Amino acid sequence: MAHLLSLPDSFPLEEQLKTLGDDELLDFWEEAQFLERFLHDDSVLVEREADYEALILKELQVRSQRRGRASF
Repeated sequence: MAHLLSLPDSFPLEEQLKTLGDDELLDFWEEAQFLERFLHDDSVLVEREADYEALILKELQVRSQRRGRASF
């Protein structure tokens, strides 16, 4: 299970995602999706600080591009 640091102001989420391994990053994505559905299903209006899915997808794209360049 992925663990994020508890001080988001001193270490932005984007930087925290970079420190996660691939499996941890995918675990975090899965957990974020579950929470999003849970909150949406209960009609709870919660202001999100970040679009977790977009940040995770961006990090996965960066990693994919790096792997593509490394294979040449």
